[in-house]
Amino acid sequence: MTVQPLRVGELRPNQLLHTFGVGAVADLPNLSVVIGGLDDWDLAKSERVREDRLLAAVRRELGDQVEALRTPPHIPETSDPFAEWSRVGVPVRLFPRWLRCSGCNILAPVESGLFKLLPHSYSPERIRYIHECRGRGGNRPVVVPARFVLACERGHLDDFPWMFYVHGGAVPEGGQHTLKLQERGTTGEAANVYVSCECQTDKSGGRSMAPALGPEAWRRLPACRGRDPHLASFSECGEPTRTLGLGATNSWFAMQLQAFTLPRADDELTQKIIENWPQLSLLVPLPDEIVKGLVVELTCWQDLEAFGADKVLQAMRRRATETDDEPADERDLDTPEWEALTRPDPVDLPDFTIRKEKVPTTTRSWLHEVVLAPRLRRVSALYGFTRIDAPEWDVQATDTDRRVRLSREAPTWVPCAETRGEGILLRFQEDRIAAWEQRPEVLKRQRVLRLGHERWRAQRKMSPGDWPGMRYVLLHTFAHVLIRQFALECGYNASGIAERIYARSGDRPMAGILLYTAAPDSEGTFGGLVSLGRRDRLGDLIGQALDAARLCSSDPLCAQHDPRPHGRLFGAACHACLFAAETSCEHGNHYLDRALLVDTVIDSDIGFLAR
Repeated sequence: MTVQPLRVGELRPNQLLHTFGVGAVADLPNLSVVIGGLDDWDLAKSERVREDRLLAAVRRELGDQVEALRTPPHIPETSDPFAEWSRVGVPVRLFPRWLRCSGCNILAPVESGLFKLLPHSYSPERIRYIHECRGRGGNRPVVVPARFVLACERGHLDDFPWMFYVHGGAVPEGGQHTLKLQERGTTGEAANVYVSCECQTDKSGGRSMAPALGPEAWRRLPACRGRDPHLASFSECGEPTRTLGLGATNSWFAMQLQAFTLPRADDELTQKIIENWPQLSLLVPLPDEIVKGLVVELTCWQDLEAFGADKVLQAMRRRATETDDEPADERDLDTPEWEALTRPDPVDLPDFTIRKEKVPTTTRSWLHEVVLAPRLRRVSALYGFTRIDAPEWDVQATDTDRRVRLSREAPTWVPCAETRGEGILLRFQEDRIAAWEQRPEVLKRQRVLRLGHERWRAQRKMSPGDWPGMRYVLLHTFAHVLIRQFALECGYNASGIAERIYARSGDRPMAGILLYTAAPDSEGTFGGLVSLGRRDRLGDLIGQALDAARLCSSDPLCAQHDPRPHGRLFGAACHACLFAAETSCEHGNHYLDRALLVDTVIDSDIGFLAR
């Protein structure tokens, strides 16, 4: 018998990558569910996304069996609650499976049969479990998810072992084992949450949840069973476990790769032909009339229809005689973007538009050029996630033992989302920044920051190395300073402005930052950010940003911070002056130091733009 899927809520496509991706727990009004693995997703209403460079980078992480990037399945909603749209979506599973009655506080797994599910076809947010205990006022009280779950550093997630914990690790055989979970007091803290069993005869009133949390809690908890609720599977583990609050922010950290759509031609038609060449190339050996008859039947025709069959045919014939200079397996995401953004000629394509802007007079000594990008398209792909601890600053170097799988078998596709927005590229003078890197004061500061970097890696049992260099720390700091200032002027929320740092020395140096809108809605295309890059505005904004960076409200504590004793990845930086939202910073607020940019109350003559 086929079971009709039950719709339990709504999420935006971008939330399925950033907040509630595969393996994440979504806390709905009356239910708590975990997003299912890719094996269970129905791809009938999912669309392929073309971004070859990003696909190659994903294959480097997950293997060559990955064939495509896909959007989450979706069709537009209609007024009919029983139409096809109501059966299209992302699969979820109830988690945790231990529930508590809000009336009588009874605690039991959903398999116990004590709770009844009440579906609601018109309002998924009203779907809930109830208990027949007839609580206050004679109504059947709502049943809510248990407040605590169990996790390990390898990314496994499990129900909290309530029976094990309340009985001190040894569950007696036979007898009644009816559990209750009660909150006493008004603070809601774990010390005021008690779990008790009907079989216990003492008068203590149950066992507090406080011992289940903290650094020594693992001694009172069972070893990890290796459960992956999003995959409905178990594996060998045995690692120490940790108690997490349901919905805790450290229960799921996305591991993503991102890439911008870059021009591969100077006009829109040729760009579309190149993007769809895997399909169109099959028609090249055929006569012209047959090609024009068949091309309208291809799935890519919707991208080409506006140009007409004759122009499409001519463009196909030209493409067939050309050679593709771009590598088939391009894995370097930064270099092609840098080359496209710094090309001398303007570009005007639907997904990539750039033009040069004159450099402000006050910044000519160190700023080489300003590039305005009124239109950008960014594609993000989810290829894994971690729990408890976030991925390292370079997510591609994160230990694979910590990365949780998206599917039971090796995935043949990964979910992605695309956003369109605008941006500003600021390119630094290469000779100026190269000379700054060799200054004795800068080299001395580098030794301090690098010792903090090495200690940070040692604490995590990582091999030495992967120091990004002072050029990166400088540019990263400058990006954060500008994000704060731009957010005050352009009308965008600070969390809606993201960064891309291009920092590399050597034969093909890069020294620049790209600030762009990262909002997934129309807010990212209003033009407010690009307008700040005009010559008559940018110089004053940079000056104001640098003035604000010289003094932090937490000084002198912020300015005198030493990263070496505790193994930190930042110098003079804190939430009051430099730290940005997770959606803005590409490296988790690591490798920041105001002293490299401007004079502080502690350090002087180090900053690249010091007075």
